[in-house]
Amino acid sequence: MDKRERKSIARNRSARHEYEILETFECGVVLTGTEVKSLRDRGTQITDAFCLVRGREVWLHGVHIHPYSNGGVWNVDPDRKRKLLLHRSQITYLDSKLRQKGLALIPLDLLFDTHNRVKLVIGLARGKKLYDKRADAARRDSDREIQRALKERSRF
Repeated sequence: MDKRERKSIARNRSARHEYEILETFECGVVLTGTEVKSLRDRGTQITDAFCLVRGREVWLHGVHIHPYSNGGVWNVDPDRKRKLLLHRSQITYLDSKLRQKGLALIPLDLLFDTHNRVKLVIGLARGKKLYDKRADAARRDSDREIQRALKERSRF
């Protein structure tokens, strides 16, 4: 692995299908040492996770980080809520946006950055209706057909 490469730990693949992502933010996560070692070993799953703004802090709920096998007494609760590190202006912006009806804060990607710090990419999202999901699928299919036709045409 190149030292300047970002390594993905977990990705929420269903988020882009279930939600329309309006904006994304990258933030740090407050973790213990055994949690970071566990993320290096096995990873985690963030598909059912969500973020809440409480007071002047943003919290990550619903992420299960497996206990580190050699952690012993230093292992913490694997289902605990974890604090996210954002700038104060970003927190107030997100809090004002989340007060609007239908918006949610969804984790999209958990990764190690270039300095081996754990970062979380969160998205300000609006839930899709069933007809929106069908329209997106139809659009992807038509784009795929167009690309296939252009590829066939370029051969001749």
